[in-house]
Amino acid sequence: MRDLEPELWSFKNTELHSLVSVWGEQRQRLNESGTLAPFLERLVRQVAIETGLIEKLYSIERGITHVMIEQGIDAALIPHGATDKPIATVVALIRDQQSAVEQVFNFVGANRALSTSFIKQLHQLLTKNQETTTAVDPFGNLGEVELLKGDWKRTPNNVHRQDGTTHEYCPPEHVVAEMDRLIAWHSVHLDRDIAPEVEAAWLHHRFTQIHPFQDGNGRVARNLATLVFLRAGWFPLIVLPDPGDDSGRVRYIEALEAADRGELMPLIDLFAKSQQRAFLGALSLSETVLSERQTVESLINSALNRLRASGIVPLSERRQLAEERADSLVSQTSERLTWLRLELESSFRTAGYMTQTLRVHVDEARNGTDRSPYFRQQIISIARGHDYFANLSGYIAWVRLRIVINSVTTHVILSFHELGHDNTGVMAVSAFAFRKTSGEEASDSTWHDLEPLSELPFNFSYLDDLGTLTTSFGIWLEDVLKLALIYWQKGI
Repeated sequence: MRDLEPELWSFKNTELHSLVSVWGEQRQRLNESGTLAPFLERLVRQVAIETGLIEKLYSIERGITHVMIEQGIDAALIPHGATDKPIATVVALIRDQQSAVEQVFNFVGANRALSTSFIKQLHQLLTKNQETTTAVDPFGNLGEVELLKGDWKRTPNNVHRQDGTTHEYCPPEHVVAEMDRLIAWHSVHLDRDIAPEVEAAWLHHRFTQIHPFQDGNGRVARNLATLVFLRAGWFPLIVLPDPGDDSGRVRYIEALEAADRGELMPLIDLFAKSQQRAFLGALSLSETVLSERQTVESLINSALNRLRASGIVPLSERRQLAEERADSLVSQTSERLTWLRLELESSFRTAGYMTQTLRVHVDEARNGTDRSPYFRQQIISIARGHDYFANLSGYIAWVRLRIVINSVTTHVILSFHELGHDNTGVMAVSAFAFRKTSGEEASDSTWHDLEPLSELPFNFSYLDDLGTLTTSFGIWLEDVLKLALIYWQKGI
């Protein structure tokens, strides 16, 4: 086990920390409005359900998991045949995981230092309703053995892979020393102010390298990452689903294997994207949709606090600064797409394909122009897929690349709009593509094959330094354009 590499001591994910800056201003108001608590409750339920799916403790139909996230963990919500184990068993396992996450919240709230005793307590909670685990006996036979709860492993728990190799974890006799070293290094990192996404990834991976428990190490590791995030005022860790892999297990395992090879960045990136999605969801909460339990007095106090908070940077100034940055990114996008158009035309012409049936166009609509409201349906659909609210009542602009072959037009759109119900100076850029079989105008309803061109929208705020913002946006834009070209090629 190694300490964190020095080159990562000062690393921060710029997109994520842009959201963090704005979140600090919004959290108190959302707390007072009553909208934050239900959001956090849903996140905790999602963590509890998803962690068991990743560990393959059970399987549940995806639609049922969404119902439980929204309505609660209740056996009555799970129809017969929707799981691979008895419903009562699945519910008990999920509730164990929910209790563990809630315990992490309490631990952070009490401002306690991480210790091996707390880690053992977490393991006990997570495995309360798990009586056995699969193990290999000295003769190589696979079978079920009694699970040690809240205590370090007593025999090796190395993994034998399908390719015949063995992944070795820390021997039982060294677990105590290695866990003490892990806790000590973590304490040093807190003093160094290591970025939460970096520390969460490091702590999670190094814990899994030790693998101190007989079973349940992954569940404990994700709770330790959650602890790091909650201590920073962020959100519980949720491993994001992959296309074709609802649990997100494949990419998660790949990131851990990269960390085993000394490459921690894939895991940092995975955790950062998880937090970005949570921040986007929180910032999308409407501060005007209040709990029915609120009194007139609490509403007045909330309004007064909002006025005081907005005095830090007047709302009009926030919007102006955010819109100036958005205008700059629109120009940057238009320039890059124009360059791409010229490259495509040159390549087509050289190959003899530049004809009347193959054309490339770039156009844009600036905020406040007649065409800026185009593509609302697609923008809203993409935003829902990314779990955030696209506010199209304020600033909205777009840049489009069109590639026409015969009667089929591929549209690549980058939409610039406000994020969340309230105009707080937070903006999002979504990227998507679709095809049209006839017509050129957005009012035509013949579009199809809508797909996002990024895993998450690019987000920024009025607080961002324009130079840094331009650089990070440029990197994101290049990835978008690569996916756009792949999308276009599939339609040829």
